[in-house]
Amino acid sequence: MDADGHSMSALEEAVTWLNDPLNWSGPQGITARVGEHLGMSAVAVLLAAAVALPLGVWLGHRRRGGALVVVAANTSRALPTFALLLIFASTSIGFGNRSTVLAAAIFAIPPILTHAHSGLLQVDAAARDAARGMGMSGRRSLALVEIPLALPLIAAGLRTAVVQVIATVPLAALVGGGGLGTFIVVGFGTRRFGEVLAGGLLVAVLALGAEVLLSTAQRLATPAPVRAHLAGRRG
Repeated sequence: MDADGHSMSALEEAVTWLNDPLNWSGPQGITARVGEHLGMSAVAVLLAAAVALPLGVWLGHRRRGGALVVVAANTSRALPTFALLLIFASTSIGFGNRSTVLAAAIFAIPPILTHAHSGLLQVDAAARDAARGMGMSGRRSLALVEIPLALPLIAAGLRTAVVQVIATVPLAALVGGGGLGTFIVVGFGTRRFGEVLAGGLLVAVLALGAEVLLSTAQRLATPAPVRAHLAGRRG
């Protein structure tokens, strides 16, 4: 209801809620919750990358482990993130942000692992042979030739993981954690559906912003020769 007693739609309530300066300030405000949300997302992706990147790169470099990667990726995708969250929360890990970060990290492993593995597998054999012909060891070839050529796919996997994790972290509010999901849970509990919609919009904007930012960074970080090489392969 507005000040004149007229009913408002959820969208109008969401716009009103987002335009209230009081909702942006303080430890429970939007600004603080966005920072907390991004912090949890960053830790989850870093944990996943610490496991999945070295494994995917090594298996791709060795031209092995395709079946292992598929099984690991499919198994991780089949595990419901919310179920993992509840399992972690019921253990010594406890309720709150920590269990959410671990569940989100497991959810982020498949795209990082599969893209890293595929990226190394797709490096042209001619490029590998040329590196060996120049006297490079396997490690030098991996660091100086194979990983740079695989960088676009590796970066795509990281980008996918980041966006997925940002969209998953709101579940933290269901186990006493923070982040933007608190607005959604509190809104449902108090039947303030404008706050629910506003929380959802904030998560969507954050995920879309991360997608745009990371895709731009990926293009800028990919060396021009690699871009030309990939364009030539597509042609």
